[in-house]
Formats: sequence, C-alpha cells, structure tokens
Amino acid sequence: MAKDKEAAKKPNIFKRIGGYFRDVFSEIKKITWPTPKTTFKNTGIVLVAMLVIGVVIFGVDSGLHYLFGLVMNLAGN
Repeated sequence: MAKDKEAAKKPNIFKRIGGYFRDVFSEIKKITWPTPKTTFKNTGIVLVAMLVIGVVIFGVDSGLHYLFGLVMNLAGN
C-alpha cells in the first residue's frame, strides 16, 4: 500500500528528465549575453588586474627575499 502512494506521487523518470530539460531551456532563454565590446573591455580589466597583482606579489617576494638574506648574513657572523 505504501508503494502505491509513492508511485502515485512521483512522475516516472522520463517525465522528470523532460521537465528538467524544459526548465533548463527556459532559463537559458533568460540569459542576456554581453556584447563583443563589453567582453573586450572586461578582458582588458582582467589582464590589468592580473598584471597589478603580479607586480605586488613580485614586490613582496623580493622584499622578503632581501630581508631573509639580511637575517641569514647577521646570523652567520
């Protein structure tokens, strides 16, 4: 008897899969895609941000390398 109630509540697997893809396609239709100009601008922003972050990391790494060298020279004397 419990199995009959479960079977009545759940649609079969093919209907569930079909419903899923129907929902996916309806959501895809709602997407607003960026224009090529916007995409190019955003790519430039990302490249500049990567460059700035790379320079900052290089600076911190160089500074720590220099300080570590000073500490090692002082400890060796």
